[in-house]
Amino acid sequence: MWSHDRSPTVARALARLALAAALALPVAGCIQPMYATTGLSGADMASELRSIAVDPIPDRFGHYLGNELIFALNGTGTPGPTKYRLKITYKERVYTPIVDTVTGRADAATVWAEVEYAVTPAAGGEAVAKGHAVSMAAYDRFNQRYANIRAAREAEIRAAKSLAEDLRLKIAAGLARL
Repeated sequence: MWSHDRSPTVARALARLALAAALALPVAGCIQPMYATTGLSGADMASELRSIAVDPIPDRFGHYLGNELIFALNGTGTPGPTKYRLKITYKERVYTPIVDTVTGRADAATVWAEVEYAVTPAAGGEAVAKGHAVSMAAYDRFNQRYANIRAAREAEIRAAKSLAEDLRLKIAAGLARL
């Protein structure tokens, strides 16, 4: 059974909806897709990302991150002309938040990686995009040593993939502002 008190509430809700639509309509044309072919002097974002050369990153985690970045920025496999250079520095830590009280060994661990990046023109000059990103990946630890090593490497690879995707988006946003 409907009461007569609800009809003003429905009318008020419809009025709010109409007001929100009227306010959103003028700015609807102001949003431009990041991967549109306009901007960057007519170049598309995919070709701009393909023109970024990734400087070598040391250590095993750096190898994983470098490979993921190369794939994320240039998924074609064919190197193009280099317009920008990407310099990466990182810190990696492993935290063990859960410890078994009987054995004194960690039951789980978390790989924490923080990256500082800078995209500079290949010819030199000021960075066109720079910043930092953080990624974490957790894994279980076991009694078998090989299983722990493999689980830690898988967590590093997951963290590197997550960082590469985050960096690709941040770099694309930085290049879109040019």
